[in-house]
Amino acid sequence: MYKSIHFFLLAVLFTGYSGFLAAEEEFPGRLKFPDVPYIEINELFAQKNAILIVDVRSQYEFDTLRVKGAINIPVANQSFESQVLKLRESTSKLIAFYCNGHRCLKSYQAVKKAQAVGVDNTMAFDAGIFDWTKAYPNHAVLLGQSPVDPNKLIGKKSFQSRLLHPDLFSESIAQSRNTSIVIDVRDKFQRAGIGFFPGLEKWASLDDRRKLNRYIQMAKHENKTLYIYDEVGSQVRWLQYTLEKAGVKNYYFMEKGARAYYDMLAKMEWRN
Repeated sequence: MYKSIHFFLLAVLFTGYSGFLAAEEEFPGRLKFPDVPYIEINELFAQKNAILIVDVRSQYEFDTLRVKGAINIPVANQSFESQVLKLRESTSKLIAFYCNGHRCLKSYQAVKKAQAVGVDNTMAFDAGIFDWTKAYPNHAVLLGQSPVDPNKLIGKKSFQSRLLHPDLFSESIAQSRNTSIVIDVRDKFQRAGIGFFPGLEKWASLDDRRKLNRYIQMAKHENKTLYIYDEVGSQVRWLQYTLEKAGVKNYYFMEKGARAYYDMLAKMEWRN
């Protein structure tokens, strides 16, 4: 009898520990930032009217897909701390920071930065915007429209099907000079005045929507293929929503962006 109880307790402990490991693997930020409190998706929804929800991603990501009623304070901005301090002066509500999803650490980083300047009563909503949109489409906004049709969320496979290795990206442009438009969407600091395809490419940062949309419409009207690259290959994922909404059929992104292109050139030079 005692042996049966012993094995039963071991089984319970093992099951609980396995569940803990699974949770930590799914949300790695919880292990990396153990002192950062987090809020589950159902809790946030139930208390949404009593919580101030803050999107800490870029302005472009926020404008593309966001939690309805959220405000945008990019954690990467130098003014993040001062903006959060100002926000706290206006409300005593719990502040929940969110970013893209389970493996995005920006929500935790936002809490840490807020804590460092004395802003308390903050939490990370680490399930992120995609889980929120799937669970509560009536409380999400996609390209200015709400409710959101979850079927319009672009999956990883669809995005990956548009990626070209830097070498193939460059080769494809060389073979279609007259039937393609190349766009560098990096900001002026990332670009530093240097593009990879002089004489061929256009420059339109993601923040310059009017200019960017002009080139997109030009490609669509002239039936040309768009080749687009950013700094690290992540921001273009959000641009894909704009391209799909505009009805653009032929477009590709540089896999892992400009940094991967630099790395490729460096390896070629080293081999020579």
